[in-house]
Amino acid sequence: MRVSAIGDTLKHTRIAGVFAGLRAGPAIGLPEPPGGSSAHPMDKLTQIFEMQEELNARIGVHLKGIDDAEKAKWILNYTRAMQQELAELTDSVPWKWWAKYQEFDEQNAKVEVVDLFHFLVSLAQTLGMTADDVFDAYIAKNKVNHQRQDSGYTEKDESDSRHI
Repeated sequence: MRVSAIGDTLKHTRIAGVFAGLRAGPAIGLPEPPGGSSAHPMDKLTQIFEMQEELNARIGVHLKGIDDAEKAKWILNYTRAMQQELAELTDSVPWKWWAKYQEFDEQNAKVEVVDLFHFLVSLAQTLGMTADDVFDAYIAKNKVNHQRQDSGYTEKDESDSRHI
């Protein structure tokens, strides 16, 4: 295999790996999956959103069609839950510079990140966002963030994200 072909394959694999399951294919200009198949990997973000909705229903939380007061209640609930999970994540790393007994607990840190993600997905659902909405907003905001870096980001311009 030519060196350039290996590089193309690695690049293709990395790109596909990063976005696999989110929304691969022509919709966002990604290459077809390796092997030329027109079938795309399962939409993993959509699956996560569906699983979270099922878990919330099992817990007794139904977020579709709620009024603004109920929406505000759940936004606060999920924000507080995420604050707690952030505190637990913080406790996974030796942040107390005065304490010598602490150790980094990477496995627990990973679990706390997943716990945060559970609540973040629920928060997005509370706001009526689908997996596609989150993906589209992420892509748009990522572009804005790159533009900010390109311009030196010397001034705050809140209007640059209003379109998201």
